[in-house]
Amino acid sequence: MAAVVEVEVGGGAAGERELDEVDMSHLSPEEQWRVEHARMHAKHRGHEAMHAEMVLILIATLVVAQLLLVQWKQRHPRSYNMVTLFQMWVVPLYFTVKLHWWRFLVIWIFFSAVTAFVTFRATRKPLVQTTPRLVYKWFLLIYKISYATGIVGYMAVMFTLFGLNLLFKIKPEDAMDFGISLLFYGLYYGVLERDFAEMCADYMASTIGFYSESGMPTKHLSDSMCAVCGQQIFVDVSEEGIIENTYRLSCNHVFHEFCIRGWCIVGKKQTCPYCKEKVDLKRMFSNPWERPHVMYGQLLDWLRYLVAWQPVIIGLVQGINYILGLE
Repeated sequence: MAAVVEVEVGGGAAGERELDEVDMSHLSPEEQWRVEHARMHAKHRGHEAMHAEMVLILIATLVVAQLLLVQWKQRHPRSYNMVTLFQMWVVPLYFTVKLHWWRFLVIWIFFSAVTAFVTFRATRKPLVQTTPRLVYKWFLLIYKISYATGIVGYMAVMFTLFGLNLLFKIKPEDAMDFGISLLFYGLYYGVLERDFAEMCADYMASTIGFYSESGMPTKHLSDSMCAVCGQQIFVDVSEEGIIENTYRLSCNHVFHEFCIRGWCIVGKKQTCPYCKEKVDLKRMFSNPWERPHVMYGQLLDWLRYLVAWQPVIIGLVQGINYILGLE
């Protein structure tokens, strides 16, 4: 590696030729990385003005794209959410196939197959009576699994940063890869299931008739009926249910436990499904992990933007650089 070090110091066209003549087959992975790093520096030496121009293009594109996305979301939220959901669902598939992440691909196919079936059931008219329960149970299950996976991944990352992985004789890179992978799985599928659940919740509630986007319900809600699923409520609010309890909101409307949890937590709705009154989540859910609080929502929005729109923006920047002849 002494020759490589000299090349890095000397630079110039002669340095590039010497780097190209280096035999990579007899080098260790770390030494190969150093050679590739030196080649990159030799190739781009003297292009500082061009690099500054490329950085300005990147910053300008990010700012303009962010402004356009915000305006689109405010003016046409339905189309924005649908396009974003589609991109979040499809973009990781491209990178998975390209980088041979077969484990992620298997989980993605299983999740997509079940979610497609559940979404199909949720969008049928007339709506089968058991469909709302099926939809909310599935998405609530994915919600809990994604939360647990994300927490385990976060703990693994923190343990690695504090060196606790050495107690179990695990290499830092292996422990960090494990933690980051679990963290990504939890956040990605957490965002994806919440977006699908929100779409299904709108379809089902509008079909049942107790909820509409205009705010005016098309049916009258009786005291013993759940406005989310449209089924009879047999357990009184003061009674302890065998399978599930009955919740009463501050507006005095009552709901099945699974239905209102699915509506608020999974479907991202924080108003009564019937009268649109604000739901007091602190009173309804004592477990802080079940509250869709502001910080979690901001984190999901950031991850949604990163997965769905960042590759599109980077591709646009590369296209602009190619047209302008920048490299």
